[in-house]
This record gives sequence, C-alpha cells and structure tokens, in this order.
Amino acid sequence: METQQLKSVEAAIDVHFQNPELLQLSLIHSSYINEHPLDAPVSNERLEYLGDALLGMAVANRLYQDYPEMPEGDLTAARAAIVCGECLSEAALALGLGQFLYLGQGEERTGGRTKPSNLAAGLEALVGAIYLDKGYEEAEAFGLRVLKKQLDRIAADPVPQDSKSALQEAMQAQGRGTPTYRLLDETGPGHARTFTVEVLVGDESLGQGSGQRKTDAEREAARAALNTMKS
Repeated sequence: METQQLKSVEAAIDVHFQNPELLQLSLIHSSYINEHPLDAPVSNERLEYLGDALLGMAVANRLYQDYPEMPEGDLTAARAAIVCGECLSEAALALGLGQFLYLGQGEERTGGRTKPSNLAAGLEALVGAIYLDKGYEEAEAFGLRVLKKQLDRIAADPVPQDSKSALQEAMQAQGRGTPTYRLLDETGPGHARTFTVEVLVGDESLGQGSGQRKTDAEREAARAALNTMKS
C-alpha cells in the first residue's frame, strides 16, 4: 500500500501512526499472504488476537464505571453483546475499513470486503496496532469511540441477550431442556472457512445457521430457531 493510501486510512480512522508498517500489517488478511508470501509474509491474525483482548478490557472497564449497580452477570452479557462479531463488523463498516483490506483474489471475488468476519477481524487488528504504536490509552480511546453506538444501546437495553441466550431461556420456559449445537459441515480454504451448525433440543432439530466462525454459525442457528417459533 502506497504512503498516500495509508494516509487515507489514517484520515478515515482519525489516527496517525508513528510506524505505518503496523497500520499496514493490521489490514493484511490471511488470503493475501497465501498469494503474496514475499510481499506479506504474515497476516493480521496476531494483531487481531491482541485487539480482541484490548477491546474486551476497554468495554468491560467502561461498563463497570458507567453502571455501578449492574451485577456481574449482566455486565458480562453487556460486554459480550458489544464486542461480538456482528457489532464489531458494524463499527468497521461505519469506518469504511473494508475498502482498505489486503485480500487475495479469491476472497475479493467472494465479497471479502463486506464479510462481517473480515471486518470484525480487521477492526480488532487495528486496535492491536494502535496499542503497539501509541499505547493502551490511545487504543482504548479509539475502541470506545468507534463502538460508541453499540455502547449507547446499553442505556436503552441494559441486559442485552444474544440469540443463543434467548433461545435457551425460551426452551427452559417451555420445559424442553437446554439447546445443544452440532457441527454439520465445514467448507472452504483455511483462511475462509464456513461452518454450518444445527441447534437441537433432545433429538429435535430447531434450526440451522452458517458463519465463518463456529460461534457465529451457532448464533445464526439459534436466530433461525427463534424465528421459527415466532412464525
């Protein structure tokens, strides 16, 4: 990525890097290094790991400070709702992060710039890069800034539920037991796996879902089950 392009990224995220190589690394998807091993020997996955932990801590601290009466279980649910893949991809999309990702040709052809999993991972990697370049306070401030919309939702819905929790409560209310999730299929190359999962209560299949992470596929399966129950 040329210097001018990196400046465009900095303008979009409103952060200036002392080490532009960290910014560049945060945008390299694993599909790109498979096709350009000499140009990009490593992907953003290690930075993604770091950013994931940092975002969890930043959000946990903000919730702890802003909601002193909220019990531990509700704090955990609120944090999980904010740093889930769906919310992170929503925040990344608002930044226009997808247009800056380094993708392999196959990933590009299959709409990789708008895939929620790529966007969420890119945002986490970006937070990790900001931490290494500018320190924790800057990374925390950036994370809370880009997740402001998601944080503000907590004021309206202090105990958000994801679809898996909602389905479990619905099943228990009906006396039907705890839902379990079974992996049905796993397809695609290593850098772009797609998981298909079904949710069951006993031997009864309630719904199926797919995603690039098992947890996302499970949430989709639970959401499908809830939609079936409502119809």
